Amino acid sequence: MNVLSVPMLNVNPIRYNEFRESKERSTDMSKQTAKIWTRDFVLICLANFLIFLGFQMTLPTLPLFIKELGGSDQSIGFIVGVFTFSALLIRPYVGNALETKGRRFVFLIGLALFVLSVGSFAFVTSIAFLIVIRVIQGIGWGFSTTASGTVATDIVPAQRRGEGLGYFGLSGNFSLALGPTLGLALVDKVSFSTLFIICAMFGLLALLSAANIRYKKIHPSKQQPTTSKVKFDFYEKTAVKPSLLLFFITVTFGGIATFLPIYAAEKSVAGIEAYFLTYATFIFISRTFAGRLYDQKGHIYIFLPSAMLIFTAMLLLAWLPNTMTMLIAAAIYGLGFGSLSPALQAWSVQDAAANRKGMANATFSSFFDLGVGIGAIVFGLVADGFGYYLIYILSAGSVMISMLLYIYLIVRERYQKKQVSKP
Repeated sequence: MNVLSVPMLNVNPIRYNEFRESKERSTDMSKQTAKIWTRDFVLICLANFLIFLGFQMTLPTLPLFIKELGGSDQSIGFIVGVFTFSALLIRPYVGNALETKGRRFVFLIGLALFVLSVGSFAFVTSIAFLIVIRVIQGIGWGFSTTASGTVATDIVPAQRRGEGLGYFGLSGNFSLALGPTLGLALVDKVSFSTLFIICAMFGLLALLSAANIRYKKIHPSKQQPTTSKVKFDFYEKTAVKPSLLLFFITVTFGGIATFLPIYAAEKSVAGIEAYFLTYATFIFISRTFAGRLYDQKGHIYIFLPSAMLIFTAMLLLAWLPNTMTMLIAAAIYGLGFGSLSPALQAWSVQDAAANRKGMANATFSSFFDLGVGIGAIVFGLVADGFGYYLIYILSAGSVMISMLLYIYLIVRERYQKKQVSKP
């Protein structure tokens, strides 16, 4: 048969347009009907809330415990740094384990290590022993938090990822309101040993919740990497940009969580418990709109306004004349960090391959840990030599670096797109 005699398909343009419009309507409907609040999503949020609650109760109280053991500001910074760096070093392995051994195995192992380590705080009698236990706690934290973010990413519908991860983030942020307040209230009424046992019990409840989640089955990549590639597979390149921006932001968190209670006491500013409550309240407010804004407009509408709020909060904390200023700083920091963090997490996983979501979350969490760890160690030295106020001046400078880096990345990306579009 002559090829030229084969009849061409007759495509009716009217019917084609009807089909395309029907498909677009179907896509819009699927976005509206995709459920976020499923049974498994509730369970991962509950597990995340409980593990963060147990952790957050130790944040403002552990520095006080270190002081009781005879530690200095440098010791406080080092012990916080040891925790975050041990979590940081384990995350690359966790990212691979999530894709090879499964979400359930990694998550439950991490929660178990956390429970055992926090419970062991009750028996610590020296700084050296505390450092060892903090390393183990950091490993458990690296396992559990990387896994929880990946499990949440699996459960949330892709077309509502920014909104869903925003709600998931709230489960951890609620603990920011309750945890430090509860920890500081209990430390005046019970011993440190009893406090740490209570924290471990919350971790155990998180473990029980996580055990009932129906986890995503792992489908390994058809092209298995060679042994040499696996050895150096410690990050996901598509997640590096948002993770690097996050690093300069979370430096501020290290200064607040580690030294703000001591700084407020030094300046005779009351109401440190109210700071954490206010911070968490405004994080909740930010989640009512920030996730949807990211899904609709992207990070371009989120990052710079949020970073500017955090920058302003740091300057207010450096000043810190009274309780009202501290609470205003808490409010705008909560709005800024509550909007920025889930947007950067959604950005970090959106371009990763399906079998690399775990590594993308590991990369994101690693940079988070790195920022907190470096901030705590450096600020411990700063506080010991120059005073606490300089911590927050330097934190504001770190946020400014993040903003300038973001502008550079956006300008470079647009320039590259223009170059590609040129004939």
